[in-house]
Amino acid sequence: MRTSGSTRGSGGWWGRKTTPAKVETYTRWSFHFFALIEVAAVGLPLFAQVGTDAASWMAVLVTVHALLCSATASRALDWTRDLRAQPVRLLWFLGAVTALIALVAVVLGERGHDDDQAQAAATTLLVGVLSFGTGTLTLGVRGLRQVLAVVAGVVGGTLVLQLALGVAAATALVTAFIVLIAGGGLAFTAVFSVWLLDAVYELDEARETRARLAVAEERLRFGRDLHDVMGRNLSVIALKSELAVQLARRGRAEAVDQMIEVQRIARESQREVRDVVRGYREAALDVELAGAQGVLTAAGIECEVTGQAAGLPSEVQSALGWVVREATTNVLRHGNAGRCAVAVRVAEGNVVLTVENDGATAVGGGVGDSGGSTGSVGGGIGSGGGGAGLVGLRERLSAVGGELEAGTVDDDRFRVRATVPLPAVAGGVGS
Repeated sequence: MRTSGSTRGSGGWWGRKTTPAKVETYTRWSFHFFALIEVAAVGLPLFAQVGTDAASWMAVLVTVHALLCSATASRALDWTRDLRAQPVRLLWFLGAVTALIALVAVVLGERGHDDDQAQAAATTLLVGVLSFGTGTLTLGVRGLRQVLAVVAGVVGGTLVLQLALGVAAATALVTAFIVLIAGGGLAFTAVFSVWLLDAVYELDEARETRARLAVAEERLRFGRDLHDVMGRNLSVIALKSELAVQLARRGRAEAVDQMIEVQRIARESQREVRDVVRGYREAALDVELAGAQGVLTAAGIECEVTGQAAGLPSEVQSALGWVVREATTNVLRHGNAGRCAVAVRVAEGNVVLTVENDGATAVGGGVGDSGGSTGSVGGGIGSGGGGAGLVGLRERLSAVGGELEAGTVDDDRFRVRATVPLPAVAGGVGS
């Protein structure tokens, strides 16, 4: 059985990041890269339009503005992730610097209105700084109205500034329209990037919530079963015990009969509780394999299942099925697994189940048959050495003579290996 979902790489600095962390890193560095784009697209062309002296100090203005945009974008993204307060002062400072550079650009354009190259340089500086400034400022606000207000304010300010300094109305309108297109496009990119980052984090939280709800639902089912079994019997025990006390106080011999009945009901309750626990622990291996594949695939983890459970004794299937269930739960709840392989095979009279996933970070050594344990901050069973998950699995496997090994492999994969001997009459299962 094979299936595949979305693939996430593992290994190295990038591979150890969770999917939301990767998207956040990509988003942050994209906005830092915008600073280089601003310098390359706005600052460098100035040298081809005006003299070296004028182009040099204009390029310095562009570089300062680009660095300020990069710093503001970083602080604004921290704010969107609730890591710091809204950078209000920095946003106002960026707006002031952007307006000041725009003013310088308009003045230069008017002073050199007879020089086409000077006017081209001034227009390049004006449009470039305003566009990148607009895109960065929208990162620091929330809501569509606020974003539209920023874009409209920049475009309207551009138009008013040019008209106030004597720029021809047609030229001012064209320049304002270019700023609207370029600045609006960068603003849309900024807003969409933040929305996408928030959506990825929300989906990741929903995935964790789904795993917790699955565990909670199983606990509730088990609790309901225990309540159904024990509720009635405990009520009867309480009534008969009270009756025995009353009879004993009156010196009636029937009190002994009532207490004997209480003992019988208590033993019967004990037997029924064992049956409930046994049913809770039993798990059909083929059902667990199919369930693990479906759950992991739904979570975006590529899952490959090889081997079959047909022909295995029920006690062996139950023990190994619980290993699959526990390992699958922990792959979902821990680490950044992109791929999980589950294999069942028969070798030398033993059934060997292997569950291996990537995206693990080692915190200890391997696990042998002696009972040591290894945790994994990345998809292992249990939260650390000696975790309850490992202990519980070893208890279940020891009941059928099985052994459990768990530990990291190659620093980025976690492997759980369960070995259970087959009874002499059991048939084999191919892989």
